[in-house]
Amino acid sequence: MAAPQPAIAFPAGTATRDMLSDLTAFAAFDRATAEFADEGIPYFINEFWTARQRQSHNLHEISYRACFKAELPRFFIERLTEPGEAVYDPFMGRGTTPLEAALLGRVGLGNDVNPLSAMLARSRLNPPVLTDVARRLVEIDWRARVGDADRELEVFYHRDTLIELVALKRWLLDREWKGALDPVDDWIRMVALNRLTGHSSGFFSVYTMPPNQAVGLESQRKINAKRNQAPERRDVRAIILKKSRNLLSDGAPPGRLPHRVTTAPAHDNRAIGAAAVSLVVTSPPFLDIVDYRGDNWLRCWFAGIDTEAIVIDRHRKAEDWEAFVRRTFVDLARVVRPGGHVAFEVGEVRNGSVLLERHVVRAVAGLPFRLLGVMVNDQRFTKTANCWGVANNARGVNTNRIVILSRS
Repeated sequence: MAAPQPAIAFPAGTATRDMLSDLTAFAAFDRATAEFADEGIPYFINEFWTARQRQSHNLHEISYRACFKAELPRFFIERLTEPGEAVYDPFMGRGTTPLEAALLGRVGLGNDVNPLSAMLARSRLNPPVLTDVARRLVEIDWRARVGDADRELEVFYHRDTLIELVALKRWLLDREWKGALDPVDDWIRMVALNRLTGHSSGFFSVYTMPPNQAVGLESQRKINAKRNQAPERRDVRAIILKKSRNLLSDGAPPGRLPHRVTTAPAHDNRAIGAAAVSLVVTSPPFLDIVDYRGDNWLRCWFAGIDTEAIVIDRHRKAEDWEAFVRRTFVDLARVVRPGGHVAFEVGEVRNGSVLLERHVVRAVAGLPFRLLGVMVNDQRFTKTANCWGVANNARGVNTNRIVILSRS
């Protein structure tokens, strides 16, 4: 096992823009910011970034359950940091915040308790060139004997496709076990993880759920029967190369800054030194809404991850979630420099009946943070009165609700 890396430390930042003035004056979409206070909490409501899809760098175009758009961290990174400063996400998921920070010339730092997240984020922070990916794909031995346990996956994959997937899985795990896994291998694994299941010929599987949510074997059998479908042959190597070409088409992050991703509990990440971070942009798990382990079971199979060993916090009671958030902020108080900021996105839960931002405000009481307000990114021009339970859609998240704090 490799020796632990030293904690990251960076000099204090210099960004001093007045965030509240920026919010109140914002009018990019010809709409004035609505302002009011509720229970002593200032709210700022507007459409702060576009609701249109695919407006970000192509390196962001991988799927993960309940991830936010790159425009969200970009909004804060551009206003609250300078190039070369460190931006951190302790719940990074697919790595949107550290990647956007890297693309903007900042140091991207990400963490997640799920080891799958590091596999999704690390290679996109320092991506290889396409010719190296193509060369490595030719070197791989795509033949394998499929065991009985893996053969159950033929409900998703044509038998020849499954042979190639098992061969690639074993090849990558063998390289990792030998300590020979390099950035090109890391990239190929990341791309393969994002092509395992989907609803078009660009994925390895037959038609199934979107790629951020793998259904179980029995559910897929029902989908196959209902659609009268059977898995078709897919060329794993060709699909990986095509997706790689798309992801790399906008280029790589500038420079070679010391980006890092880690796998640790958000409340105890000792890989980052004290006062090392100028900005945190993050979104924690929201109560019991998303089953990250269940949704990613097939990705974990391919990556050789034991899902039972992953401890991802899920809370049914808001008070328990609040205690979990406080533990996180205790460590954020250590890593965020004085004068730095935290943008803590909590979305909407339970049709707006639970306002998680209030629990965040209570969670930070007594810690060295000053509440600046709650920014509500309302992407559909709804009335201000609807911000407590936006009525645009019957279900799902209709706004981004972001608690903004400064480190005192």
